[in-house]
Amino acid sequence: MSPALELFAQLTVNGIAVGAIYALVAMGVVLIHKATEVLNFAHGDLLVLSAFSAWALIAGAGMPFWLVLPLVAAGLGVLAYGMDALIVRRIAGQPQFAGVMLTIALAFMLRGLVQMIFGTDSQSYDTPWTGGSVQLFGVTIADLSLVIMAVVFLIAALLWVFFRKTRLGIAMQAASQNQLAAHLNGVRVKRLNSLVWALAGVTAAIAGIFLAPLTLVDTALWLITLKALAAIVLGGFGSLPGAVLGGILIGLIEQYAGVYLPDGFKDIAAYLVLIVVLILKPNGLMGDAHGRRV
Repeated sequence: MSPALELFAQLTVNGIAVGAIYALVAMGVVLIHKATEVLNFAHGDLLVLSAFSAWALIAGAGMPFWLVLPLVAAGLGVLAYGMDALIVRRIAGQPQFAGVMLTIALAFMLRGLVQMIFGTDSQSYDTPWTGGSVQLFGVTIADLSLVIMAVVFLIAALLWVFFRKTRLGIAMQAASQNQLAAHLNGVRVKRLNSLVWALAGVTAAIAGIFLAPLTLVDTALWLITLKALAAIVLGGFGSLPGAVLGGILIGLIEQYAGVYLPDGFKDIAAYLVLIVVLILKPNGLMGDAHGRRV
């Protein structure tokens, strides 16, 4: 394999691994928006809380990774359920702007809580795959990257099965499409909405636990939500498959831009894509058309 082709292959693998994390975060945001029409800007701070919690349990308490993962995921699921049931549900029927401002306020509260409990210093922790790698056709692939890709695609497949094949998943879809009709047919819409928040909280926890070892455990991890929003717009707002596709594409675009374009383009590539897509194809690659003539 030529050096240029080897570099391209390496960038592609890295882009898919990073994009898989974007996709997982994007799926959580899409889940909540489809169910409640609330754009949850606190999603990234749930991710931050999960990363610091995992660090405290793994590096501080010495607990094994395989025990920490379900514990933190369950804890974030309960927290997200409570956020909807006790706070977000109170603004049901209000303009969408109210939901945006409320979740921004929750985001700052969570971020402040993390800083009060865990401090402001960046931290790190190891996973069972830290430091390991494999060679495939001349391309070095970190074991952790392979695990991340496998986990994200497994979660995407499980969500597809859940929403297509289970009564609870079908009820959630029905409630997201028409809450009044679902309520009249005996669906407990409010409880289902809280369960969707819990499910999104679990995805945020898994994303944080796997993302932190790639970077650092830091409060700046919340910024990944902005990349996830770019992925959602690219894939199509409201589409779970679109969120996965958009996340992978954003990850690839960032990696390619960092090498093949001038310095600085990697940091703005996702937002340039967001602007272009909003102008040329506002429904995204897999989104439904909901345009309105004026």
